[in-house]
Amino acid sequence: AEDVVLLKLVGINPVVVHGGGPQIEGLLKRLGKKGEFIQGMRVTDAETMEVVEWVLAGEVQQDIVGLINQAGGKAVGLTGRDGGMIRAQKLKMVDNKDPSIEHDVGQVGDIVSIDPSVVKALQDDAFIPVISPIGFGENNESYNINADVVASKLATVLQAEKLMLLTNTPGVLDKAGKLLTDLTAREIDALFADGTISGGMLPKIAGALDAARAGVNAVHIIDGRVPHAMLLEILTDQAYGTMIRSH
Repeated sequence: AEDVVLLKLVGINPVVVHGGGPQIEGLLKRLGKKGEFIQGMRVTDAETMEVVEWVLAGEVQQDIVGLINQAGGKAVGLTGRDGGMIRAQKLKMVDNKDPSIEHDVGQVGDIVSIDPSVVKALQDDAFIPVISPIGFGENNESYNINADVVASKLATVLQAEKLMLLTNTPGVLDKAGKLLTDLTAREIDALFADGTISGGMLPKIAGALDAARAGVNAVHIIDGRVPHAMLLEILTDQAYGTMIRSH
């Protein structure tokens, strides 16, 4: 939160997109529901979708808004509904190993389009947008969208200078657990193929690569547990995490 406020003060316009996996998991447990994942995506029935909305748009978003405000910024919480920002449709998930199989993951969304005008209006002023990754469909139904995917698409639409994905690992690790500081598209394909990149890292890397290919200059996966990791990444030359390049 402090880093985001500092970046805003020096004239960089940060936009925060957040997830809430552990918090969603916690509330589902309290309700006696067990979370199920397929290829890194949460299976979301109608009841789970309600929980996702409570947790993301309520608890997590407001926590982040509060922390940024406490650090001296002016944060504004949004979901993909605000300003008609994130139009979505049901995600068709094809099996990794057998393309003839399609998994039904419920109300999980695939982004149709992003209208960033509400974000631009806020960021051109003194505000820091904090966005929950919830989209809406053509019948006004809600969709749970992977936060890394939303961040990657939004960075592309805003023509952001940089996309930073904060995670709880040092970055992308090889089979031996060593940090890979610089990855090209070709190297990433090889890491997908041999299973080095799996689970929750899959949507992160896929989204990051799409953003890099679509013109976002620098895409970094960094360790959010390191104090001031964001500032270190932006303001120093040393690699704090994995940089992803399109070629």
